[in-house]
Amino acid sequence: MRIVFVSGPSGAGRSTAIRALEDLGFEAIDNLPLTLLPRLLDGPPLARPLALGTDTRNRDYSAQALIGAVDRLDANPEYLTDLVYLDCAPEVLVRRYSETRRRHPLAPEDRPILGIELERDLLAPVRARAGILIDTSDLTPHDLRAEVQRWFAPGGQQSLALSIQSFSYKRGLPSGADLVLDCRFLANPYWQPELRDLDGRDPAVVDHISADPRFTPFLAQVTALLETLLPAYRDEGKAHLSVAFGCTGGQHRSVAMAEKLAAHLAQAGWQVSKRHREIERRGAQRPR
Repeated sequence: MRIVFVSGPSGAGRSTAIRALEDLGFEAIDNLPLTLLPRLLDGPPLARPLALGTDTRNRDYSAQALIGAVDRLDANPEYLTDLVYLDCAPEVLVRRYSETRRRHPLAPEDRPILGIELERDLLAPVRARAGILIDTSDLTPHDLRAEVQRWFAPGGQQSLALSIQSFSYKRGLPSGADLVLDCRFLANPYWQPELRDLDGRDPAVVDHISADPRFTPFLAQVTALLETLLPAYRDEGKAHLSVAFGCTGGQHRSVAMAEKLAAHLAQAGWQVSKRHREIERRGAQRPR
């Protein structure tokens, strides 16, 4: 049974995404209280895949309860589960509330920015757990529908979608990773003062790591492995694959490897999203 949870801050486009999934053949339920989820799943088997919208306005809402529900279903071979998080920049959310003259549900008597900041804090664990992250800051409703359709094909059958991540071993393995690859044997740019504050998206950092004679063979072998596995996973019906590269700080080597592999697979025609967990946590800006 296919279940897709859709979450994200108010105003980011959750209702649009739910309607798009409904048009793709999902049975859609928005604002479902999590306490009713067991009763829903214990009933007769559903003929269609299920799309569930979760909202912080529900009285029993809890980020940890949502994550726990997703984890339990993930561990059950009878279910194929995805958690989609619709993100949006705070300034864009403020503008959207201003244009629609709506009150924020978490700050109905105050400025929308206060409710937006509170909601983003509440949803931070959900964002970190999500397997599919869609930033709607620059998307129109039409663009968002198209993005949902890219991830989920008609009839609820999703083509294989790839998530390429970087992380720090100091903070533990990323939740939900299918393949984890250790980059700590590569030359570490951290020990170069001029590179320490940059990250693996910067050309100077990439050049330093690429100079390690082990880098090119490692990248080639990882790429060959994925090129062998991906068609097999797709034919087997797997909907999503998460590949995570780890290094000591999650800033240089793992980021560079994730960027290289994601670019190669995207060029080969695979559907790829990228996440750099530690850079996101620090709120680092993309280097020039």
